[in-house]
Amino acid sequence: LGGLPESALAQGRKKAESKGLEGYVYGLDYPGFDAIVTNADDRELRAEMYAAYVTRASDQGPQAGINNNRPLMDQILALRHEEAQLLGYANYAEVSLVSKMADSPDAVEAFLLDIASKARPAAQAQLEALTAFAAAQGAPTPLQPWDTAYWAEKHREATLGLSDEKLRPYFPLPAVLQGLFAVAEKLFEVRVEAVDQPTWHADAQAFAVYRDGQQIAWFYTDLYARDKKRGGAWMGDCASLYSDGEQKQLPLATLTCNFRAPTDDGPALLTHDEVLTLFHEFGHGLHHMLTQVSLPGVGGINGVAWDAVELPSQFLENWCWEREALDLFARHVDTSASLPTEMLDKLRESRSYNAGLATLRQVEFALFDLRLHRDYQPGIDVEAVLDAVRAEVSVLQPPAWNRFANSFSHIFAGGYAAGYYSYKWAEVLSADAFSAFREEGLFNPSTGARFRDTILARGGSVDAAELYRAFRGRDPRVEPLLEQDGLLAA
Repeated sequence: LGGLPESALAQGRKKAESKGLEGYVYGLDYPGFDAIVTNADDRELRAEMYAAYVTRASDQGPQAGINNNRPLMDQILALRHEEAQLLGYANYAEVSLVSKMADSPDAVEAFLLDIASKARPAAQAQLEALTAFAAAQGAPTPLQPWDTAYWAEKHREATLGLSDEKLRPYFPLPAVLQGLFAVAEKLFEVRVEAVDQPTWHADAQAFAVYRDGQQIAWFYTDLYARDKKRGGAWMGDCASLYSDGEQKQLPLATLTCNFRAPTDDGPALLTHDEVLTLFHEFGHGLHHMLTQVSLPGVGGINGVAWDAVELPSQFLENWCWEREALDLFARHVDTSASLPTEMLDKLRESRSYNAGLATLRQVEFALFDLRLHRDYQPGIDVEAVLDAVRAEVSVLQPPAWNRFANSFSHIFAGGYAAGYYSYKWAEVLSADAFSAFREEGLFNPSTGARFRDTILARGGSVDAAELYRAFRGRDPRVEPLLEQDGLLAA
C-alpha cells in the first residue's frame, strides 16, 4: 500500500475492523477503487483493482460469470425496442427524446461529435504530456488505464503543486455541509436546519427547509460508504409537493453519497471533487424542494425535460470554485485558516486540467448510449458498439476485456437510457446560466430570485427551453462552457 495517504490507509483499516479482520480492506465501492488506482505505487496492485472494477457483473475478470448482467442488458434493450415499435417510433432513442429538449437522435449525435471535435486536440496533447511526464519518472509506456489516474495525480501535483490530499484538510464535511446551506440561503433565500427525526441508519440525518419563516420541505442525508449500500451519489424524491384543500404534503428529498467515513481522529475530509458532488446533488434537491407546482407529476424534478434536469445540479457546482463562496466553508480542519490564495489559484487552474480527456470520456459514454438505442437490432453486440465509439472519439483505448457497459447503471437502471448526453447538454446550460451571475454578481439577490422563480419553482409545468429563456433572456450559448474548460483555442 505504499503511496496511499494516511486518509486512505485509515479508510482501509476501518473497513477491516468492521469485518473483524486485521490489516486493510478495499472493496469495489468507488472510494476503495479510487484509493488504490489513484495512489498505490504498486502497479500490479493498481492493475488488479482496475481489472476487478471494470469487469464487475460480466463474463470477464476475477468473478467472471458470477452475476453476469449481459443477459439482462440484452433483455432490457429488446424490450425497449419493442416498446418503441408499439408506440410507433423507429427506435427507443426517439421515444427517449420525446421528453427532452433535443430535437432528434441525429441532432444529439451532431452535438456530441461537435463537442468531441473541439476537445480531441486538447485531449491528445494532454495524454502526450501525461505520457512524457510518466516516462520521465521511469513508467512503462504506453500508459494503461490503471496508470492514468495515478500519473495524472502526480502530474497535477508537479505542475500545479496541488493534490487531493493537500486539499482535504480544508474540506471537513460538517463545515462543507453548513457552507452549502449558506450558499443556498444567499442565493435563494431559504434556511436549512437540522431536526431530530428517526432515520434508517446512524449515518443519516434529517433537515427542514424554511422560506419566509414557513417550512417548505424536508430532506435527509446519508453521506458515507458502507457495506451493502448502493454506490454512487444521487438525490431521491420520496414525496412531492401536493395540496388538496386544507391538506398539504411537503416535498421530501434524500441526498445520498459514498464518502469516506469519519475516523477516530476527526471528521470526514472531502476532496474538492467530492465537494462538487455534494453541491451537485443538493442542486437536484433544491429543484425538488423549492417547487411552487403542487401537482406532483410536473412539480419539482418531475416532468422536466431529462436533458434539462441536470441544469440546477451542475449550476450549483460553480460556487465551489469562487472565493466568495469558499470562504463560507473551506477552512482547515485544525487551524480554521481559509483556503490560501495560492491554493485557490491552482485549484481554478485545475478546473481545465485534462478537461479534453474528461470531455471525450463523457462523449464516449453518451455516444455509446445513443447509438446502442438508436441503431438497435436483435442480437446487437454491445461491446462492438462501444469499441466503435471508442475508436472514433477516444485517445486512450481500454483492454478488450473491459466490460464497462455491464455496470453502466445510468442507462440500464438509472433512467438515462438514450439520454446520457444530457450531462453534457446540461453543462452548456449550466455554464451559460452561471455567466449571468458573473455579469450581475455572484450572490446578486435579484439574479438568484430569477433563477429560483423560473428554473427551480416551475418544475415540468412549462417547457424547459421557455423557462431557460425566461431566466437568461435568450437561448443558451456553448461558448461559456468551452471557455470554462479551456477548449476555445483547441
